[in-house]
Amino acid sequence: MTKAFNKTSEKLKRKLLRSSMPKAEVILWSKLKGKGLQGNKFRRQYSIEQFVIDFYSPKLKLAIELDGDSHFVEGADEYDRERQTIIEAYGIRFLRFTNKEVHENLKGVLDKIMATIITQESGEGDCGYG
Repeated sequence: MTKAFNKTSEKLKRKLLRSSMPKAEVILWSKLKGKGLQGNKFRRQYSIEQFVIDFYSPKLKLAIELDGDSHFVEGADEYDRERQTIIEAYGIRFLRFTNKEVHENLKGVLDKIMATIITQESGEGDCGYG
């Protein structure tokens, strides 16, 4: 099996994305970094196959994506669905939020992430987010 996670071929892309994070990603990263939620480590700009996920917890197999302006152009929704399907095939759960949600309701975003973490850690399965 070929390596699918953090492929060397995607290293430059990850580095560029980390150096130019939108404000909403910076805000959410400030809450996730350093085991900020329930002691779970998240990584930013983590790649799976040729795709880069905004935030990822390998332990939880949880991806968090923030959808900014580029996600609201023609054809983006289909691309996002296909991308998400490929990533979920690795057993990864997806949570999606808009940049606007982070700016206007950060507590709500963090509450949804926490609910997902608690549900996963308790082994209850799908909590309905994502």
